Amino acid sequence: MHNAYFNWSSGKDAALAYHRLQQHPEWSIKRLLTTVNQIYQRVTMHGLRIELLEQQAQALGLPLDKLYLPANPSMEEYDQLLSQQLDQYVQQGLTHSIFGDINLQDLRDYREKQLEAVGLQGIFPLWLEDTRTLVKESISLGFKSVIICLDNRKLDPSFLGRTLDDSFLADLPPEVDPCGENGEFHTFCYDGPIFSYPISFREGERVLRTYPAPKGNDGQGVG
Repeated sequence: MHNAYFNWSSGKDAALAYHRLQQHPEWSIKRLLTTVNQIYQRVTMHGLRIELLEQQAQALGLPLDKLYLPANPSMEEYDQLLSQQLDQYVQQGLTHSIFGDINLQDLRDYREKQLEAVGLQGIFPLWLEDTRTLVKESISLGFKSVIICLDNRKLDPSFLGRTLDDSFLADLPPEVDPCGENGEFHTFCYDGPIFSYPISFREGERVLRTYPAPKGNDGQGVG
């Protein structure tokens, strides 16, 4: 039995990766870990409210650890905070760290370097799979996700609030990755086979924010 924690982003890729591991009894996911902006009280990168994040964890039946980050952390600050959390996981007997990453090699290298330093091993259930195929799989399995954050330099704001479905895929510009792997958009997964019940939510006001790159960021990001 492999005891692991899951790096829970709150979106579609994390949900599908979680579902994949559910099919293998040798994996035991003990906890969720999510980075949270302590100023806005939202999931970093995705912008999801903490209340909805906590409801996801409850519907998954798992304890949730929130790694609170300052508004614009440097990579050094992020590394230090994460290392402290990872040390706790090692002390708790966890051996693996699971991610929903798909094809960003520099990000994977960065994550694995962090994990190696404390003796954890990274697992990437969706790695290098075709992104359009992954979205279609997510839809066919009954996952329901909504676009909650996008880069308006890469995707028209009209996509904000849309459900991830076949119509969404058909309307997506060809230069935009179907999973948003280049930062085009982020999602909130609110229903699907991994949840004991759907997460209730309503659309709030739309906000435009600019996020400067963290000092020392060499392309890996901190999301």
